[in-house]
Amino acid sequence: MTLIIGVRYLISSGGFALATRLKHPGLYRGLEGQMRREIGWSLASAAIYGIPAGIVAWGWQAHGWTRIYTDVSALPLWYLPISLLAYLLVHDTWFYWTHRWMHRPAPFRLAHAVHHQSRPPTAWAAMSFHPVEAVTGAVVIPALVFVIPIHVAVLALVLTIMTVMGVGNHMGWEMFPRALVHGPAGRWLITATHHEQHHAAYRGNYALYFRFWDKACGTDIGLGGFDGALAAAHRRRERAAADG
Repeated sequence: MTLIIGVRYLISSGGFALATRLKHPGLYRGLEGQMRREIGWSLASAAIYGIPAGIVAWGWQAHGWTRIYTDVSALPLWYLPISLLAYLLVHDTWFYWTHRWMHRPAPFRLAHAVHHQSRPPTAWAAMSFHPVEAVTGAVVIPALVFVIPIHVAVLALVLTIMTVMGVGNHMGWEMFPRALVHGPAGRWLITATHHEQHHAAYRGNYALYFRFWDKACGTDIGLGGFDGALAAAHRRRERAAADG
């Protein structure tokens, strides 16, 4: 499972990094050392994520301990989207409160500072965590499969959404159209523009998928922008041209 999670990280982050190179050439230029560090921390996180994932796979296949099911008719079809939403909501709740706790001084110095060493974050930073933080992120989905029934295909969709949002929110530009980000949906959904503000201000905007926890708790600090990152990339290109 560690190998699977590690390969999934390399493929997803590598794909978004390639998209960044095509969409915004030079955006990551000068950040090679930072990206190597992000990859190192992320592969260490993959090893940690693999432990509970392996327990789930073993418990499901060998002992039937989990609530994962494969027969789509085992539960009503309307339950499929309900289970998807339930997993995303519970995961988002867990992420919000653990992430907010990680910004308290002691846990930040101990663990979360590793993630915020990425300035600006890149597509490789989504899993760049200290082991303590990796543990908090690794347990929630594996715990849920012992409690909330979910079809194996819906579980795969949950993991896909988690991966796409985690990587996409860190890549330094917005992949969703402006009409979504700044429209009614954007008032409740988190995209890169929302999470960019978190990395700029080091506070607020703590959730992963939805903005309602931030809004309810007064920690929604609005949308950020990418002009600073683009300008910094331009300065790095100019320095590289001058040195080369």
